[in-house]
Amino acid sequence: MVRTGGFAGIERRAEVDTSGRPDAEEWQALALLALRPGPRAAEGPGGVRDGFSYRITVDGRTVSCHDPHLSDAQRSLITRVLKEGA
Repeated sequence: MVRTGGFAGIERRAEVDTSGRPDAEEWQALALLALRPGPRAAEGPGGVRDGFSYRITVDGRTVSCHDPHLSDAQRSLITRVLKEGA
């Protein structure tokens, strides 16, 4: 996952390798839900000024999403990856 934007415009990258984890199936299910477009994706790109933009990549599939137009799954995955990812 790549997060860009925000007030300072600093890019942050994080990833979680789920292989061998006891909760791998939970991560995979959440990641697949997060690849679905967010609630307002049909309105076009962009979020709010100084908001964050995200690129989520799972097994070679990528979705772009923006605050505050994130699905619940996207928001949950982003939080978990930023917390546990390297």
